Amino acid sequence: MKDVNVFLSVVRQKLVLRGYSVSTIQGYSQMLQLFANSFPERELSTVSEEEIKNFLLHQVSSRNLSRSYQNQMINAIKFYYEHVLGRPRTYYNLDRPRKVFRLPIVLSPTEVKNILSQVDNLKHQAILQTIYGCGLRLSELIHLRIKDIDSQRMIVIIKHGKGAKDRIVPLSEKLLKLLRRYYLAYRPKEYLFEGQFGGKYGKSSVQQILRRARKAAGIQKNATVHTLRHSYATHLLEAGTDLRYIQVLLGHNSSKTTEIYTHVSSTHIKRISSPLDAIT
Repeated sequence: MKDVNVFLSVVRQKLVLRGYSVSTIQGYSQMLQLFANSFPERELSTVSEEEIKNFLLHQVSSRNLSRSYQNQMINAIKFYYEHVLGRPRTYYNLDRPRKVFRLPIVLSPTEVKNILSQVDNLKHQAILQTIYGCGLRLSELIHLRIKDIDSQRMIVIIKHGKGAKDRIVPLSEKLLKLLRRYYLAYRPKEYLFEGQFGGKYGKSSVQQILRRARKAAGIQKNATVHTLRHSYATHLLEAGTDLRYIQVLLGHNSSKTTEIYTHVSSTHIKRISSPLDAIT
C-alpha cells in the first residue's frame, strides 16, 4: 500500500527540478492525487495502460471535463511514468482528445483606447498599458520587477515566462513616461506592481480592473486580460510586423501558435475581395 503524500512529494520535487511553473505543479499534483486515490491498494508502477485508459474514460464521462483539462491530466500521468519512474516515452501511449480550434477574441485599436480611457487610477492605467504595450501574460505582469525595465536600452525583460523562458520586448516611450509617473507616486520596492502591503500584485485584482474598464467603455466582447495580449499581437501583424518577430516577442515555441493571428487580422482579411463584388 502506497503513501500518497510521499508519492506526491517525489513528483513535486521532480517538477521543480525540471523548472515547471507553480500553477502546473499545483495542477499536476491535484490530478495525480486523484489518480493515486483511484488505486488505493496498488502501487502505481503496477497499473496497466488499459487501467489508466479506463480511469481517464471514467473521469471524462462522469465529470464532463474540458478538453484542456483532459490533456493536462494525460500530461500529468505521462510525467509520472516517464520522468519519475523513468520509463521510455513510447511505453505510455494514450489517444489525445481532439483539440478544438477557436479564434482568439481581439479588440480593435479603438476599443483598446476606449478601455484604457476609462481608467483614472494611475496604477491601474500603468498595469493595463503595460500588459497591452508589451503583450504580457497575466503571470508575467505580476512577476515584473523594477529592474526588469531597462530604460537605457528601451526594453522590458520578461522573466518567469511560460516554459521558464526569458525574453525581451520593446519598451515604448509613452509607456516609459507613464511608468515613471507611476513609480514616483507609488514607490514600489521590488516588484513593479505591488499589493497594498507589498509583494506581488494580485491576479484577481488585475482581472477586476479590466472588467470594470471594459464595462465602462461599453465593450460587448467577452474580453479578458489575455485579450490584451491577443490584441497586441494582432495589431503588430496588421502594422506589418513580420510573424517571426511576433513569435519571439510573445515567447511562442512554435510558429504555428503565432499563425493563429493571421486568422483574426482584419487588415489581411480585407485584402481579399468577395466573389460577390465581381458579379454585381
